[in-house]
Amino acid sequence: MSFWGALAGGFVGTLVLTTLLRAASELRLTRIDLPFLLGTIVTADRLRAKALGYLLHFFFGFFFALGYYAVFRGVGHAGWFLGAALGLVHGVFTASALVNVLLPVVHPRMGTPLSSIDSETLLEPPGFLMLNYGRGTPLASLVAHVTYGALVGGLAALGQ
Repeated sequence: MSFWGALAGGFVGTLVLTTLLRAASELRLTRIDLPFLLGTIVTADRLRAKALGYLLHFFFGFFFALGYYAVFRGVGHAGWFLGAALGLVHGVFTASALVNVLLPVVHPRMGTPLSSIDSETLLEPPGFLMLNYGRGTPLASLVAHVTYGALVGGLAALGQ
């Protein structure tokens, strides 16, 4: 398996994941905007938040690709199917624990179920499975993350 293939998969996978979620948003299947969600962690400027969010999203795409690569090395195999399975786990983790439990703790501009009515938050908390951003959000997110994983696994396997 190839380290550089995994990083290429992280780049291509993040590009495809972001495109799928953007398309799902434009088709009104979801209201989630992950780059905006990430960008508003570091700035209140909504326009800059988008740009910074894309940079952060690609950084995390590479970071997760390295995690996938570590799993591939550990099991001694990489491939489309294993990557897709990891993408499923990644997607479930993202939609449940990451955005529902961890993100509101570190996000200075996100409301929580404990926020008061007069608090000034820019963002609605995603909620369990990100359902606060629409009923189609869990499916759109899972499809995008499984696709990401398949791309990372498939491109990492090219060096085998």
